[in-house]
Amino acid sequence: MSSQNNSEGKPNSARSKARRRALEILFEAEQREVTAMSALTARREKIDQIINPYTVDLVEGVTAMAEHIDEFLQTYSQGWTLERMPAVDRIILRIGTWELLYNDDVPDGVAVSEAVEMAKILSTDESPQFVNGLLGRLQQIKPTLLA
Repeated sequence: MSSQNNSEGKPNSARSKARRRALEILFEAEQREVTAMSALTARREKIDQIINPYTVDLVEGVTAMAEHIDEFLQTYSQGWTLERMPAVDRIILRIGTWELLYNDDVPDGVAVSEAVEMAKILSTDESPQFVNGLLGRLQQIKPTLLA
Protein backbone atom coordinates (compact mmCIF):
# COMPACT_ATOMS: atom_id res chain seq x y z
CA MET A 1 0.00 0.00 0.00
CA SER A 2 1.68 3.17 -1.17
CA SER A 3 -0.40 5.68 0.79
CA GLN A 4 0.30 4.87 4.41
CA ASN A 5 -2.29 5.63 7.03
CA ASN A 6 -1.06 7.26 10.17
CA SER A 7 -2.70 7.36 13.57
CA GLU A 8 -4.90 10.22 12.39
CA GLY A 9 -6.71 7.66 10.25
CA LYS A 10 -6.06 9.54 7.02
CA PRO A 11 -3.37 9.19 4.40
CA ASN A 12 -0.22 11.06 5.39
CA SER A 13 -0.18 12.92 2.11
CA ALA A 14 -3.48 14.83 2.48
CA ARG A 15 -2.65 16.32 5.88
CA SER A 16 1.00 16.82 4.92
CA LYS A 17 -0.04 18.77 1.83
CA ALA A 18 -2.47 20.80 3.92
CA ARG A 19 0.34 21.67 6.34
CA ARG A 20 2.59 22.67 3.46
CA ARG A 21 -0.12 24.94 1.97
CA ALA A 22 -0.73 26.50 5.39
CA LEU A 23 3.00 27.17 5.70
CA GLU A 24 3.04 28.80 2.24
CA ILE A 25 0.07 31.02 3.13
CA LEU A 26 1.46 32.02 6.54
CA PHE A 27 4.88 32.68 5.00
CA GLU A 28 3.37 34.78 2.21
CA ALA A 29 1.33 36.79 4.72
CA GLU A 30 4.42 37.50 6.84
CA GLN A 31 6.55 38.47 3.85
CA ARG A 32 3.89 40.76 2.37
CA GLU A 33 2.92 42.11 5.80
CA VAL A 34 -0.75 41.24 5.30
CA THR A 35 -3.06 39.17 7.47
CA ALA A 36 -2.99 35.42 7.02
CA MET A 37 -6.70 35.47 6.21
CA SER A 38 -6.23 37.98 3.39
CA ALA A 39 -3.37 35.85 2.01
CA LEU A 40 -5.67 32.81 2.19
CA THR A 41 -8.46 34.69 0.38
CA ALA A 42 -6.02 35.90 -2.30
CA ARG A 43 -4.75 32.35 -2.77
CA ARG A 44 -8.30 31.03 -3.18
CA GLU A 45 -9.09 33.66 -5.80
CA LYS A 46 -5.79 33.28 -7.63
CA ILE A 47 -5.61 29.51 -8.05
CA ASP A 48 -9.34 28.85 -8.44
CA GLN A 49 -9.24 25.56 -6.64
CA ILE A 50 -10.64 24.33 -3.39
CA ILE A 51 -8.24 24.68 -0.50
CA ASN A 52 -8.16 21.72 1.86
CA PRO A 53 -10.31 22.49 4.92
CA TYR A 54 -7.41 21.43 7.15
CA THR A 55 -5.23 24.14 5.56
CA VAL A 56 -7.90 26.67 6.55
CA ASP A 57 -8.07 25.17 10.08
CA LEU A 58 -4.29 25.54 10.42
CA VAL A 59 -4.18 29.12 9.16
CA GLU A 60 -7.13 30.15 11.34
CA GLY A 61 -5.80 28.26 14.38
CA VAL A 62 -2.26 29.62 14.16
CA THR A 63 -3.65 33.13 13.62
CA ALA A 64 -6.11 32.91 16.52
CA MET A 65 -3.49 31.60 18.95
CA ALA A 66 -0.49 33.53 17.57
CA GLU A 67 0.16 35.52 20.71
CA HIS A 68 0.27 32.43 22.96
CA ILE A 69 2.21 30.37 20.42
CA ASP A 70 4.86 33.06 19.95
CA GLU A 71 5.14 33.53 23.71
CA PHE A 72 5.78 29.78 24.18
CA LEU A 73 8.29 29.68 21.32
CA GLN A 74 10.10 32.77 22.61
CA THR A 75 10.21 31.41 26.16
CA TYR A 76 11.47 27.91 25.33
CA SER A 77 13.74 28.43 22.30
CA GLN A 78 17.02 28.67 24.12
CA GLY A 79 19.21 31.37 22.68
CA TRP A 80 16.92 32.16 19.75
CA THR A 81 14.55 35.08 19.48
CA LEU A 82 11.67 34.68 17.04
CA GLU A 83 13.21 37.43 14.90
CA ARG A 84 16.51 35.51 14.64
CA MET A 85 14.87 32.27 13.51
CA PRO A 86 14.67 31.63 9.78
CA ALA A 87 11.13 32.60 8.70
CA VAL A 88 10.37 29.07 7.48
CA ASP A 89 11.41 27.58 10.83
CA ARG A 90 9.34 30.11 12.73
CA ILE A 91 6.24 29.25 10.72
CA ILE A 92 6.86 25.49 10.92
CA LEU A 93 7.15 25.89 14.70
CA ARG A 94 3.92 27.89 14.85
CA ILE A 95 2.03 25.20 12.92
CA GLY A 96 3.58 22.41 14.99
CA THR A 97 2.84 24.22 18.25
CA TRP A 98 -0.79 24.82 17.27
CA GLU A 99 -1.25 21.16 16.36
CA LEU A 100 0.53 20.02 19.52
CA LEU A 101 -1.30 22.26 21.97
CA TYR A 102 -4.63 23.16 20.41
CA ASN A 103 -5.67 20.41 17.98
CA ASP A 104 -6.78 17.27 19.78
CA ASP A 105 -7.34 15.48 16.45
CA VAL A 106 -3.59 15.24 15.88
CA PRO A 107 -1.55 12.97 18.18
CA ASP A 108 1.35 14.83 19.78
CA GLY A 109 3.97 12.63 18.13
CA VAL A 110 2.46 13.24 14.70
CA ALA A 111 2.47 17.02 15.24
CA VAL A 112 6.17 16.92 16.13
CA SER A 113 7.24 14.50 13.38
CA GLU A 114 5.30 16.35 10.66
CA ALA A 115 6.96 19.63 11.68
CA VAL A 116 10.39 17.96 11.62
CA GLU A 117 9.64 16.53 8.15
CA MET A 118 8.72 19.98 6.82
CA ALA A 119 11.95 21.38 8.28
CA LYS A 120 13.97 18.61 6.56
CA ILE A 121 12.42 19.43 3.20
CA LEU A 122 12.16 23.21 3.39
CA SER A 123 14.87 24.56 5.67
CA THR A 124 18.50 24.32 6.75
CA ASP A 125 20.42 21.23 7.83
CA GLU A 126 20.21 22.33 11.48
CA SER A 127 16.48 23.09 11.38
CA PRO A 128 15.03 19.58 11.88
CA GLN A 129 17.00 19.13 15.12
CA PHE A 130 16.03 22.61 16.33
CA VAL A 131 12.33 22.08 15.51
CA ASN A 132 12.37 18.62 17.11
CA GLY A 133 14.07 19.90 20.27
CA LEU A 134 11.76 22.88 20.76
CA LEU A 135 8.51 21.04 19.99
CA GLY A 136 9.71 18.08 22.08
CA ARG A 137 10.19 20.45 25.02
CA LEU A 138 6.70 21.91 24.54
CA GLN A 139 5.29 18.39 24.34
CA GLN A 140 6.95 17.51 27.67
CA ILE A 141 5.49 20.53 29.45
CA LYS A 142 2.17 20.62 27.56
CA PRO A 143 0.01 20.06 30.68
CA THR A 144 1.53 23.09 32.41
CA LEU A 145 1.26 25.26 29.27
CA LEU A 146 -2.46 24.55 28.98
CA ALA A 147 -3.22 24.79 32.71
